[in-house]
Amino acid sequence: MTPDIIVIGAGPAGLIAAEFLARAGLRVAVHDQMPSVGRKFLMAGRGGLNLTHSEPLDLFLTRYAPAAAPLLDAVRAFPPSALIAWCEGLGIPTLVGSSGRVFPQGMKASPLLRAWLRRLAELGVEVRPRSRWLGRDADGGLRFSTEEAALHPRAVVLAMGGASWPRLGSDGAWPALLPGVPVLPFAPSNMGVTVPWSAPLLAKHEGAAVKRIAIRFAGATARGDAVVTRAGLEGGAIYALSGPIRDAVARDGSAMLSIDLRPDLTAAAVAEKLGARGRAESVSTVLRKAAGLSPVAIGLVQEALHAGGAGRGDLAALVKALPLRVTGVSGLARAISSAGGLAWEALDENFMLKALPGTFACGEMLDWEAPTGGYLLQGCFATGVAAAKGVLARL
Repeated sequence: MTPDIIVIGAGPAGLIAAEFLARAGLRVAVHDQMPSVGRKFLMAGRGGLNLTHSEPLDLFLTRYAPAAAPLLDAVRAFPPSALIAWCEGLGIPTLVGSSGRVFPQGMKASPLLRAWLRRLAELGVEVRPRSRWLGRDADGGLRFSTEEAALHPRAVVLAMGGASWPRLGSDGAWPALLPGVPVLPFAPSNMGVTVPWSAPLLAKHEGAAVKRIAIRFAGATARGDAVVTRAGLEGGAIYALSGPIRDAVARDGSAMLSIDLRPDLTAAAVAEKLGARGRAESVSTVLRKAAGLSPVAIGLVQEALHAGGAGRGDLAALVKALPLRVTGVSGLARAISSAGGLAWEALDENFMLKALPGTFACGEMLDWEAPTGGYLLQGCFATGVAAAKGVLARL
C-alpha cells in the first residue's frame, strides 16, 4: 500500500518528521538513497555528538543566519529543552560540557540512532534504503529507483540535506528535481581556511592544535582552538567565523584575520612579561618562558617575523594580534555544513512549498547556516518537527 506520508531523506530532520507523523497515526515510509540511514549523523558523533547548547534561548537564536522568521519560530517551538527531553526519552541520558554544549552521556551517535530506529519500527515507520528519488511523473506521482510504479501519498516531506560531505548522501543534486522552485547556490560553511604556510612551519607543526586563542575578523571574535593543516587552519575558532571569511574571500580574493594567542592577558601584561626577559635569550625562549606560548604558537609568531614587516620589538603586538592572511576556504566536500538551499520565500508558514502543495521541506535543504556547537542539529530537528506539524495542519 502507498503510505500516507513519504519522507525523502533519512537524516535527523527526516527521521524526526517521520516520528511525529507516525505518532499522529499516519502510515509513514522513509526513502533514502544510501544503503543505511543517518550517515552524516553518525559522522557528527565521531568526536562526541553535540546535540544542542544550553545557553539562553534568546542568545541561541542569534546563531542562525539568515535569521528567517520560520526557522526561529521552529526552534522556539522545539527548543533545546525539547530535544534533550526527546533524547532522554529514548533512554539516552545527556550531559552539559564545560562549554555549555549538550551531548549524549556516552558521547556517541550510534546508541542514540539504534534506540531511535527501534522506536520508529515500533511506530510502524518503514525505512527504504537504496531508494533514490527520481522526480515526479506527469500525474505528480513520486518515482523512486526501487518502485515499479509512481507513488501518490497524501503528503511528502523533503529532507535531503545540503551539499556538504556528499559521499555521506547529501550531494546537493535535488534542485534539478524541483524545477521552478527558487534555490540559492550552495556554499561551504563551518569549513577550514587556506593559508600559504612556509615549508619549515609545516615540517614542524602540521597537525598541531593552537589552543585557547581568540580569532578576530570583520568586527567579530571567536574563542577556541584551531589546528594547523597542510592546507591552512581548521577548528572551532575558525568555523565560528567561516561565513564572513568565505564571503570576504569570494569578494576580495583574500581575508586578513587577527589571532590573539593569549586572550586571557592584556596587551600591557604581555608587553611587561616579554620586556622582563634578557636580550640574550632567543625569540623562541622568550615567547615560551615569558608569554607561555606552545611550540606551534611560537611557530606562528616566527612565521610572521620571517614574513617581514615586524621585528623582535613587535613580539607583544604579534602575540596579541597576529596577522594571518587567508587565501581560500575548503570546498563542500570537506565542509561540516553548507549555506544556501531552498529560498525561504519558496515556503509558506507551515514549511510547505508554495509551488508544490502537499510537499514540505526541512533540515539543511533550507537556506540557513549556523556555527558548530549544537546549533546545526537543533536546527535540523526543529525544522523537521515544524514540517511534520505543517503536514498535520494541512491534512
